[in-house]
Amino acid sequence: MSDTLQQPNTQGPSSTAASVEIPSYIQRQSFGQILRNNITFLPVLLTFIVIIIFFAISTNGIFLTPGNLSNLVLQIGSIGIDGLGATLVLLLGEIDLSIAAVGTLGAVVMGVLSSRMGYPAWEAVTIGILAGALAGFLNGILITVIRIPSFIVTLAASIAYQGVLIRLLNNQASLPLTDTSILAISGNYLPDVLGVGIPTAILIIYVLGLIFDYITRGRSGLRRPPIAQLITQIIAVGVIVEGIVALLENAPGPTPGTYLGVPNIAAILLGLILIFWLILTKTSFGRYVYAVGGNLEAARRSGINVVAIRIAVFTLCSMLAAIGGIVEASRGTAVASQITPTLLLNAIAAAVIGGVSLFGGRGSVWSVILGALIIGGLENGLDLMNQGSDTKLIVEGIVLILAVTVDAFIRRAQARGGR
Repeated sequence: MSDTLQQPNTQGPSSTAASVEIPSYIQRQSFGQILRNNITFLPVLLTFIVIIIFFAISTNGIFLTPGNLSNLVLQIGSIGIDGLGATLVLLLGEIDLSIAAVGTLGAVVMGVLSSRMGYPAWEAVTIGILAGALAGFLNGILITVIRIPSFIVTLAASIAYQGVLIRLLNNQASLPLTDTSILAISGNYLPDVLGVGIPTAILIIYVLGLIFDYITRGRSGLRRPPIAQLITQIIAVGVIVEGIVALLENAPGPTPGTYLGVPNIAAILLGLILIFWLILTKTSFGRYVYAVGGNLEAARRSGINVVAIRIAVFTLCSMLAAIGGIVEASRGTAVASQITPTLLLNAIAAAVIGGVSLFGGRGSVWSVILGALIIGGLENGLDLMNQGSDTKLIVEGIVLILAVTVDAFIRRAQARGGR
């Protein structure tokens, strides 16, 4: 039921006004309301727990060993970063099918500048990221200004960039990376102090943000989740983050008595998610993104520059895709003209499985972590069970269908509840 009540017009058209009634207390929610309001997060968390238990049993505990978890973090780095970009576009209710191609393009530009032209690492990486951002900007112009559907624009862009990749590499299948600084992006690990400190600091900022939002909503008379749910969410996230950090710090190194620690990729992924969480939740730009995705026409009539917001989101999405491509190239020690066939699926799946709505206006960037862990965990666990790529694709497809089905049920439940 809407909180805005239209008052009857008793003095003519010019006096028509809307009054907003803000309750002096927060009504207690029924169990059904709590379930509908939080059904996005709970199934994802439960799915992740089930995957951990299943593979821990089926692999005789190998899945949960520190060494394997370190490999898992390395595997989900590019998926998580690309999934973050996909999340931004999905919040608008749009789709970007060029994520994988743009990511590979950014990596190839970096590789050509570094290995063939001798550019310093930071310049090659920066130009590679800017190349991705430019591709996203062009996508945004075509979609927003010329008003071509995003599906067509990004599909065409993906096809075109495949040709650009072949041209840049001069028909060479792959180009090895030799710069040690570029290889260190994914190949190195954080010092022990930073390996523990950075994830913990990000966790503290996230928890403080949750508490601040809870207090602010209460003072404003807005509906907020039960305190028990807030505490459960904080404990669950804390246990997951600190548990993974503790296991990674004990991941065995190449020689006896040495330990790998937390990979650089983990810091990059968590840092990017924290930055965009702050942007989306603490700035006007972020509120506008949710507004445009929730109701485009209402956002336009309220004075939001819809064109600028949409162009900016597609630009940021492709910039993140380029970062993900560079991270993956560093991990593979080479750039290639061949686009990883499952990269686009994994990026979108990580966002959707994490709870981001395909219809726009709902979702959190933090959900990408759980989504990426589920996708990466499935691939990692099935590899440990010696399953082929056919089985992995079938399982990932089923999980994605289930996530979209849950999203559809959520929308129907919220529509029935008047939300």
